[in-house]
Amino acid sequence: MRTKITSPESLGHIFRSIRKKKGLSQTEAGRSVGIDQPTLSKIERGESNVRIDTLFRLMAALDMEMIVRPRDRSSNKSEGGHW
Repeated sequence: MRTKITSPESLGHIFRSIRKKKGLSQTEAGRSVGIDQPTLSKIERGESNVRIDTLFRLMAALDMEMIVRPRDRSSNKSEGGHW
C-alpha cells in the first residue's frame, strides 16, 4: 500500500490504521518506541510536534518505510502549500 502524506493529520491517520491492523493498543505501540499513550494519541491526531527520530522509531515498530521523492506539482495544483 502506498499512501501520499500531505499533512501531519494524514501521517497520523496512517500510523493509527497500521497500528490497529497489527492489533496494538496506543499504549503497546508507544511503549515499544519510548513514548506514552497520550503522546501517541497526539501524533495520530496530527497534533504533536514530534521529533523525526521518534517518527522513525514508530515506523520501525509498525514495520513501515518512507519513500521520499520530488513532488509532482503539475498533477496536484490544488494541494498548494501543504506540508
